[in-house]
Amino acid sequence: MWKLVKKLFLFLILANILFVIFGIFFNPPITFTQIGGLVKYGKLERDYISYDDMGGNIKKAVIASEDQLFFTHNGFDYKQIEKAMKKNDKKGKVVRGGSTISQQTAKNVFLWQGRSWIRKGLEVIYTFIIEKIWGKDVILERYLNSIEMGQGVFGIEAASQYYYNKPAKDLTKSEAAWIATVLPNPKKYDPKNPTPYLRKKHGWIMRQMNNIVLK
Repeated sequence: MWKLVKKLFLFLILANILFVIFGIFFNPPITFTQIGGLVKYGKLERDYISYDDMGGNIKKAVIASEDQLFFTHNGFDYKQIEKAMKKNDKKGKVVRGGSTISQQTAKNVFLWQGRSWIRKGLEVIYTFIIEKIWGKDVILERYLNSIEMGQGVFGIEAASQYYYNKPAKDLTKSEAAWIATVLPNPKKYDPKNPTPYLRKKHGWIMRQMNNIVLK
């Protein structure tokens, strides 16, 4: 029995190593989140594109919205994590997340949705690994290709076609900002039917985009 457990453990380690290396060159064939979307909505709209084909506006928009220190941190924004913890403790529930784009990428590519300590611990490990092995451009490309951006819609190219009938590289600054605006809850929010809160956030993202310099 112990030998079987040991072999299984070694197999899982090797499989994870190969998966991480695979991720340097290729987008994930499918993710747990995408499977969930397919089951729930009966569709999987997804079109992986290269980093260069994404265009600058959407990169600036999501960095401005989600993680303005993306190019300078080591995968974790400790100040944001501290702020999130304090706000959540004050409210008595999770009302704010402190995850970086790197952490979200680790979760979206390798793991599943949820707030368990096991998932969060694995997220930390994967975030550390991809920061060391993949680098920022690969992380941002995987993030923009795998993130959920609507009901059964994944990745920036599919989202751009779904909302604006155009390639991601042709998104205007405002259009890119609208997509970034709904990212916290893309299954609920709609950039074509924004609430006053979303309009305010869209304007904030537009202003913040002016401060983002792509590497």
